[in-house]
Amino acid sequence: MLNGKKIIVVFPAYNAEKTLEQTYQEIPFEFVDDVILVNDASRDNTAAEAERLGIKHIITHPQNKGYGGNQKSCYNKALELGADIVIMVHPDYQYTPKLILPMCSIIANDVYPVVFGSRILGKGALKGGMPMYKFIANRLLTFSQNILLNQKLSEYHTGYRAFSREVLEKVNYEANSDDFIFDNEMIAQIFDAGFEIGEVTCPTKYFDEASSINLKRSIQYGLGVLKVSWGYFFKRLGLYNSVIYKHKL
Repeated sequence: MLNGKKIIVVFPAYNAEKTLEQTYQEIPFEFVDDVILVNDASRDNTAAEAERLGIKHIITHPQNKGYGGNQKSCYNKALELGADIVIMVHPDYQYTPKLILPMCSIIANDVYPVVFGSRILGKGALKGGMPMYKFIANRLLTFSQNILLNQKLSEYHTGYRAFSREVLEKVNYEANSDDFIFDNEMIAQIFDAGFEIGEVTCPTKYFDEASSINLKRSIQYGLGVLKVSWGYFFKRLGLYNSVIYKHKL
């Protein structure tokens, strides 16, 4: 616990057998109360490796539900277990769990209800090996999103995210896509619900075992991001609405 808040780490896992142990061993267990791994129909031995490491809460999807569908299972289980703070860490070791404490501290001390680990603050992205085309796309999309959402985040596309229970109980993340666009729909929901997002600088690593999507999927993702952002823009003008903005509370 931290400041009386129960912290749960969630691993949305897909083919993470080779990197799971290294990621798991860096978790600061003196503050983290529990770990949940959702195995999204991996083709390797991710679930067996999680059991070997002693992870108590392992959920296996018999069929692949996608990145968004995986996160839904993660957050639902974390809320069920009584989490006050939920932090998503990719088990592919692209982001270091050593930042769990500072990210959760921001929420535990009521500074921000949501915190992102940003690869763009500082020089973490390119230094860690982010392909140049992805870096440029990230910068262009983030610039557009900041205008359309009337915000000023350094990036919208990090997979390192911490949430207060209040946020997860209010935003209707179950209505979101099961694909990669889930993340950006959730950001729009967070801002629509009146919450703010804090950021901390985060190094990142790109290597063969780290999860990534190919160029075609990246283009589809980018178009989806713009669709979500324009939808939010028009919602702010009172010209559009969607079920994703129907809050749970």
